[in-house]
Amino acid sequence: MGTATRSVSSSFSVVGVLIAFGVGSALLLTTGRRNYPELHTILDTGITLISGLVALLFWDMGARVQQPLYKRLAIAFGTAFVLEFLHVLVIVEWSGGLAFIMELREFLRPATWPPAAHILAIGILAAIWSSRRDRVGIPAFTLFMTMVAVLLVVIFQRLPPYSPPGLLGITRPVLILAPPLWLVTCILCWRLRRTDRIFRPLALMGAVVLLGHFAMLYSQAPHDTEAMVAHLGKISGRLVLLLAMMQMASSDMLERMRAEAELARLNEGLEQRVEERTTQLASTNLALESEILVRRHAEQKTQAQLARLSLLHQITRAIGERQDLKSIFQVVIRSLEDQLPVDFACLCFHDPVDHVMTVECVGLKSGALALELAMPERARIDIDENGLSRCMLGQLVYEPDIARSSFPFPMRLARGGLRAMVLAPLQVESRVFGALVAVRKDEGSFSSGECEFLRQLSEHVALAAHQAQLHGALQQAYEDLRQTQQAVMQQERLRALGQMASGIAHDINNALSPVSLYTQSLLEAEPNLSARTRDYLETIQRSVEDVAHTVTRMREFYRQREPQLTLRPVQLNELVRQVADLTRARWSDMPQLRGTVITLRNELAEPLPAVSCVESEIREALINLIFNAVDALPSGGTLTLRTRLLSGGGSQDQVRVEVGDDGVGMNEETRRRCLEPFFTTKGERGTGLGLAMVYGVARRHNADVEVDSAVGRGTIVSLNFPVPEAPSATPSQDRPETARPARLRLLLVDDDPLLLRSLCNTLETEGHVVVTANGGAAGIAAFHAASERGEAFAAVVTDLGMPNVDGRKVASAIKNASPATPVIMLTGWGKRLTSEDDIPAHVDYLLSKPPKLRELREALVRCCGPDGASGPMAAG
Repeated sequence: MGTATRSVSSSFSVVGVLIAFGVGSALLLTTGRRNYPELHTILDTGITLISGLVALLFWDMGARVQQPLYKRLAIAFGTAFVLEFLHVLVIVEWSGGLAFIMELREFLRPATWPPAAHILAIGILAAIWSSRRDRVGIPAFTLFMTMVAVLLVVIFQRLPPYSPPGLLGITRPVLILAPPLWLVTCILCWRLRRTDRIFRPLALMGAVVLLGHFAMLYSQAPHDTEAMVAHLGKISGRLVLLLAMMQMASSDMLERMRAEAELARLNEGLEQRVEERTTQLASTNLALESEILVRRHAEQKTQAQLARLSLLHQITRAIGERQDLKSIFQVVIRSLEDQLPVDFACLCFHDPVDHVMTVECVGLKSGALALELAMPERARIDIDENGLSRCMLGQLVYEPDIARSSFPFPMRLARGGLRAMVLAPLQVESRVFGALVAVRKDEGSFSSGECEFLRQLSEHVALAAHQAQLHGALQQAYEDLRQTQQAVMQQERLRALGQMASGIAHDINNALSPVSLYTQSLLEAEPNLSARTRDYLETIQRSVEDVAHTVTRMREFYRQREPQLTLRPVQLNELVRQVADLTRARWSDMPQLRGTVITLRNELAEPLPAVSCVESEIREALINLIFNAVDALPSGGTLTLRTRLLSGGGSQDQVRVEVGDDGVGMNEETRRRCLEPFFTTKGERGTGLGLAMVYGVARRHNADVEVDSAVGRGTIVSLNFPVPEAPSATPSQDRPETARPARLRLLLVDDDPLLLRSLCNTLETEGHVVVTANGGAAGIAAFHAASERGEAFAAVVTDLGMPNVDGRKVASAIKNASPATPVIMLTGWGKRLTSEDDIPAHVDYLLSKPPKLRELREALVRCCGPDGASGPMAAG
């Protein structure tokens, strides 16, 4: 009801102003054209004051509600106030000290009314636009309005204020834009009236000012009738806005007062309810306090029990991480002293033979008191008819006041000022082997919960001590077995390596076979080879043989040298030079690509006796050692190859070969384990087999391996070979030339096209007629087809490992069809099958890949005879 009344009152006020404007304008217009200089001054002064007041009100409203629109409207009205104030200055008659303003009248008078007529409408429109888009800040808007005002003053200073009646009788064409501006302002504000309550009074003000500006278009003098009507319109419009703003402020104040009154009423009711509730809570609290006291006591007991359980868990966990008795006992005693706490604690062992207790561990804080009581570690305590005897029977003993006891042990403790004692047995199964002693200075200071805690703790300590004793007993056995276990593990690893190696040997030998065959063929069949080419081919052949030999013995590289291993006298100096040339790319070229330099130093003793060994194995071992030395020189350094003769005095002399570097070196742990298979410090780059293979080679040759290394000092690996007591003359490396068989018709069966082609080419170069079959099934079919045509084969050469139909099935099929046809098996597993005496049935001769021409010729001669006729068959 109050809001409706205020709305009606506001409407009456606005209507009253509009009626006053209408009546005043009508009176002025009906009296005819006259001049009203005094009224002009009054109205202009009122317009100026109201504009300034409206500007202040808008700024205050904007600051209170944080509304940028109100602040921009305040700036617009403030700009209009300034221009209207200038207009007042030029129309007032000044005298005395302000007479100088009269001199500016002629300059400012033409420009004072038009800018003020336009600036307010422009400012209102600009304020609405910038506020809706929030693009222009308050300072920028102020600058904009200032620039527009100055621009309008300059423009209208240059335009004539009056002119003879023109279109529609207008005498002030300079004001022709004012009515359209106010019309747009009025329409825009009316459309926005629902978005903000200020737009409705702005629209009404715009309508009244619009009428006044229409009247101003027909003014012919600054204070004639039309000008006064325009002034009435301007002041009426501003009064409408001012009244609306005042009524808005009054309405807000009344609403606030009403809200505050309602809030006060609600607060009064709330306070009454709070008082009632407080009374209820007070009575409830009184009832709860007694219950809380009971609960608090129970909570304290629970917390104490939880604290003891936590301490028990902490001690149990700590002793569980230890294996020796000393550290277990120290943890237990220290925890009791610090966290239970107790004034004296110790752990004792029971000697069942002498029936005494021996102090095993005394707490750090109990040390001084232990000396006073003559109970240091290793002290002996007699067991008589006191608490100790009951404890040895497995009972928990609690004496609340030992000062009243007449037995020796409690009396000894009482002399140190101690009063309450707990003895907890250390028992495993039914055997008590010790006791936990906990004593305090206050009489009856152990609660039942603490006694139970000490009982549980003694059980855990007894179990941990028993486990530690078992661990100690087993440790010696473990140490005794460790060396044997390591040896067994090493052999197991090597066995696994041998199994893996045998699996890949077939593929490696297949890949090497074409290289070996073509190299041998070129060396034998091409007499016009240059010395350099022949040397290259011999190096290739030697490398192929080394690789084949390495593949053959990968499975058994850690075994003792087998009796059938052929040893020959070898000059180690020459072998060292060969190895240096073979590894040049690794120690010279590749480091230079990384910007590092490795210098090779040869210190070879001359003369040096020959040693008996397998040259390819020693060459491989030295290559491995050089590669390891290069890996230890990531920033460059010196690689040293050294040989010398070690005099054995009364024993056998030795030839030492050393491979050394001045690189990163190894710590003692790495040096001790470096010869173990699969042990590596190179991460993903290493296999852990290099030094292990070197060690295996050395042991097969009855040589010793020494590793001298330190971090930052480098590493020297030495191989010490025994010098034969009666070295024989170096036999010729070339065996007598095997007789070449006559021209034969041969069937080759293999699933490797490259090997098949290379073997075919080699045998055809030897003068044989060769038929090839890719795979076991194709070989059997080719043999049967030739038999049907009456074209017999002098021999069949077949691989062992082939898909679907392997070499065993091929040999069986050949022998079933033609028992007299020799079958020669050429396989990468040849040496393994021979050493294990596992030559397949129906095979007359077994050869290993990569094949050697000499061995192939020998097999053909033994199977077919030198003239091509079948001769005696023998297993290779």
